[in-house]
Amino acid sequence: MQNYCYFCTPMDIMSPQQTMQNQEARPHVMGILNCTPDSFFAGSRKQTEQEIAARATAILEEGGDIIDVGAYSTRPGAAEVSLEEEMRRMRHALQVIRREQPRATLSIDTFRPEVARMAVEEYGAQIINDVSEGLYLEEMAAIGATYVLMSVQPDMATTLQAFRDKVARLRQYGCDNIILDPGFGFGKDVIEGNYAMLRRLHEVKEAFPELPLLAGMSRKRMVYQLLNCTPDSDRALQGTMLANLIALQQGADILRVHDVKAAADTIKIMHNS
Repeated sequence: MQNYCYFCTPMDIMSPQQTMQNQEARPHVMGILNCTPDSFFAGSRKQTEQEIAARATAILEEGGDIIDVGAYSTRPGAAEVSLEEEMRRMRHALQVIRREQPRATLSIDTFRPEVARMAVEEYGAQIINDVSEGLYLEEMAAIGATYVLMSVQPDMATTLQAFRDKVARLRQYGCDNIILDPGFGFGKDVIEGNYAMLRRLHEVKEAFPELPLLAGMSRKRMVYQLLNCTPDSDRALQGTMLANLIALQQGADILRVHDVKAAADTIKIMHNS
């Protein structure tokens, strides 16, 4: 594995107590880069070397701290992608990103341990962003990267129980660097379920104050269906910004977004309020 230098690591993400003590602490922005042909938001699809390089650079220049790279769309109705094809897409993207932005902090959006291990061992990725709620928990923990545990549960009660069970298992497996994601858009009623989760997001921080909390609502159906618009519309962006502000007020430490500059500006305004 090559040795890379990083401008940001997951350990830089501070707990609420540290944030209160350190005026310079702020939430982080995770910018989405999908090297797929079918992700739900067309603006995030980057497949050529030029597109991938430009998107990676833009994420960092617009205030992003982490580049989240996905090679398998999780949108409803997306085509199944073989392990070999996901590996090919991911390698292609990571080669370009590491060439253009060697200091970038990388998150790998995958549920497959083989893809995660390749990205960590060959390209120095630091975070595994697993949308399966730990389908291969022991294998993922053994890789040694920071692990995003995402919930696919329908409500807060079952989400907290799943987090308790799987955080305990991760720690038994030797994985202590854990980020929690309530899983907006996964396993929940589009409107009632997702917004109930958003209203109660502080309960996750109260239950796990030592673990960073990630919120990913960017241009999702919970936003554009409620506003009766399309994912690529300005209204979907405006709705996302408001949802992100609420998440920050509820204790979110990381915003996973398509529109990095808008998220960075939202954090800047809130941080200086």
